[in-house]
Amino acid sequence: MSSTSSPAPSWTVGDVTVHRIDEILLPPPTGAWLLPDATPELVTAQDWLHPHFADREGTLHINSHSFAFTVGGLRVLVDTGIGNGKERANPAWHDLDTGYLQRLTSAGFPPDSVDLVILTHLHADHVGWNTRCVDGEWTPTFPHARYLTSRTEREFWSDAAMDEARRQMFRDSVIPVERAGLLDLVDVHAEGTEIVPGLRLLPTPGHTPGHVAVELTSRGRTALITGDFLHHPVQFAHPGIGACVDIAPEQSEASRRTLLASLAGTDTLVLGTHFAPPTAGRVVAHDGAYRLSPVPTGSP
Repeated sequence: MSSTSSPAPSWTVGDVTVHRIDEILLPPPTGAWLLPDATPELVTAQDWLHPHFADREGTLHINSHSFAFTVGGLRVLVDTGIGNGKERANPAWHDLDTGYLQRLTSAGFPPDSVDLVILTHLHADHVGWNTRCVDGEWTPTFPHARYLTSRTEREFWSDAAMDEARRQMFRDSVIPVERAGLLDLVDVHAEGTEIVPGLRLLPTPGHTPGHVAVELTSRGRTALITGDFLHHPVQFAHPGIGACVDIAPEQSEASRRTLLASLAGTDTLVLGTHFAPPTAGRVVAHDGAYRLSPVPTGSP
């Protein structure tokens, strides 16, 4: 990943600059665990995935990062990664010590300046930097921000049976935000819900019941931040490939197919929450399905 002193990769969407805030490149076994149906044979058959999104042996490249931008006068962060010092069952996520906050600050978004944190869903690798440890207590990292997630998402987890690992994640990364009075629950309508002009949440259920994607518009240009309705560009070519942790696999596939069909052939910039660099691109038709045509950083 980039060093803490390197400029954050960014793209322009009309008048909005979207910065990618890198956290960590996940280890090679992640792809095979997360997307078990993405076999090496299937991956290597999609030559366009190499070299950015997979290697020649079919190993998927998967990253953890956030996106930060200013829209409607609000300084916004979408998803907060895995976090530092968190007790996690997944060894790749456990007790990290990354320069994420330094990178966020270097991009012009010091934690005290963030106005809005959008959580696409409440999984451990999307809520970790909600909090940081201060004097032995998990404290909201962004004390002046409102944290937003869908009402459906939070209510689902309120009633769900959780294993100890997930309970730990809620104890250290969700409940402290709620106790501080910073978590807002949003009713996300079928057609999407506008947060401020130019910023809209789109329902993309399946991975989790209340999962949302984030749509940005400015001066006639549009971008879509995926969250986890797409984990990897191989799913453009094979939308039926789901994640092992999808709660409703058929619904997750339906969300992918609906969004990909609506995006194909448009100028919408797709920004993948787990896509390795170059991370962004446009959806084009390809061999009866789709592929991602990469858009390098610094491009509109």
